Amino acid sequence: MGNALENVRNLYLDGIAGGNAREAVLKYTGHRYTQHSTGVGDGAEGFLAFFEPFVERNPTREIEIVRSFQDGPWVFCNAYQDLNDGAARWVTTDMFYTDAEGKILEHWDTIASFVAETASGEDMVRGATEIDLTADTEASKALVLEYTKQVLQQGDRDKLAAFVAGDLIQRAPGIGPGRDGLADWLASEAAGRYDMLFKLIGAGDFVVTYGKRHAGGKDIAVFDIYRVSGGRIAEHWENAEEISPRENWGNSGKF
Repeated sequence: MGNALENVRNLYLDGIAGGNAREAVLKYTGHRYTQHSTGVGDGAEGFLAFFEPFVERNPTREIEIVRSFQDGPWVFCNAYQDLNDGAARWVTTDMFYTDAEGKILEHWDTIASFVAETASGEDMVRGATEIDLTADTEASKALVLEYTKQVLQQGDRDKLAAFVAGDLIQRAPGIGPGRDGLADWLASEAAGRYDMLFKLIGAGDFVVTYGKRHAGGKDIAVFDIYRVSGGRIAEHWENAEEISPRENWGNSGKF
């Protein structure tokens, strides 16, 4: 699909980190740019209305793309942002849909504050960064799909061991270590219910899902990032964002 992955990285690193928002959005997006980051309007002008003031407010922008991959027309990107010498630190997870030339047509994201002290003791951003493209992508995707359906959606926690390694490296900020920590969290009110799987993409040993949870009376958009090894989920990251009220959206919404 053209230069889709490179275009996404350039939009981030040149357009946002480099402060060249106008040049980048016109260069790397296609005939439309449909936006699902709820504070940002559709199209190039919607992007600029948000990011040109963002650049002015944040003159010091350290943005690192930690991991990314492409699955056909879909691109995944996970980034860490340090703004104004640590005044704000964010973790963002993005998914893009691109055209046959690799130009960006649509964008979804979640944004969360960086949590320095996680329940598992593992860094919420670090861990494996290189995608093992020799791994069986379809097998990885099938495993995560069945885990999402049977465990997260149907609530069958007795099947955890069939999908998740006992020594799971857990990087979701609110979940304790290992498979046992995940089991405890899934049984808690904080997990709520997994209402909808919107999209699943993958490459090699990495799989990403984007969906919606409902917990504590709130709808939550959530990206789950999984690394598969030995036929089980071996490492997990989460990037979750509460969905704001409809009247605050600048576009058609998170999905």
